[in-house]
Amino acid sequence: MNPFILIGLLAILPGCVAIYLASPNQCWLARPWPARRARIAGLLLWIGGLAALLQALQPAAAGFVFSHWLMLLFVLFPYLGAWPEWRRRVHQ
Repeated sequence: MNPFILIGLLAILPGCVAIYLASPNQCWLARPWPARRARIAGLLLWIGGLAALLQALQPAAAGFVFSHWLMLLFVLFPYLGAWPEWRRRVHQ
């Protein structure tokens, strides 16, 4: 695997985390992060990740990988936040 693909995916991951934690509906923390700073940091990480993907892939493929990775992460994050509560209820 080209290392730029891994670098790109790993850069996009904390960008998604930052944007998710800036949401008032996030369920990982008691309070959301400051929205403006977290969204700017997330956007910069997305740009860096996309730039790394573009080094390894053709532009259309990089765009598809980028968008699918975002969709996967943003669908997965709410479930990860709800999982501890679900485990606590199941194991009572």
